[in-house]
Amino acid sequence: MENMIIKKKLAELQQELKAPKNLKNSFGGYKYRSCEAILEALKPLLKAKGVFILLTDEMTCVGEKNYVKATATIYDIETDERIFTRAYAREADIKKGMDTSQITGSTSSYARKYALNGLLAIDDTKDADTMDNTEEAPKKVKTAQDLEL
Repeated sequence: MENMIIKKKLAELQQELKAPKNLKNSFGGYKYRSCEAILEALKPLLKAKGVFILLTDEMTCVGEKNYVKATATIYDIETDERIFTRAYAREADIKKGMDTSQITGSTSSYARKYALNGLLAIDDTKDADTMDNTEEAPKKVKTAQDLEL
C-alpha cells in the first residue's frame, strides 16, 4: 500500500464514507444516524487505509452542569501521525426511564457521534445530488368550463 500521509488518508475517508440517516425517531418524526452506524460503515475503510479511530471520553463540570467531552482521533498505523476533533454534550439532570449511568452513556454516545461528524466531515444537511431537482410541471387551474358547470 502506498505510504500516504494522514491528512490524505483522512481526506479519502471523508470522500468514501457513506453513513446515511437510517434510523427514525418516531416521536419527533425525523431520521438520524447513530454513532454505532457511523463506525459500522467506517471500519472496512479504516482497514483499507491502514488507520484506526480511537474514541475517548472525559467528564468535565461547567458550573453545576456535567458535560462529556468526547475526542475522536484517527491514527496512521505506519507513522503514528494523528488528527483529532472534540465535541461536548451536557448530561440531562433527569431523563424519564433512565438511571444516572444510562444518562451518562447516552450523553457519551451523542458527544462521540458529533466528534466523529467533525473528524469525518459528516454533515446533517441533505446532499444536493440526492435531492430530486426536477422542475414540477405547473398545475392546471380548473375553470368553470373544465368542471362543466
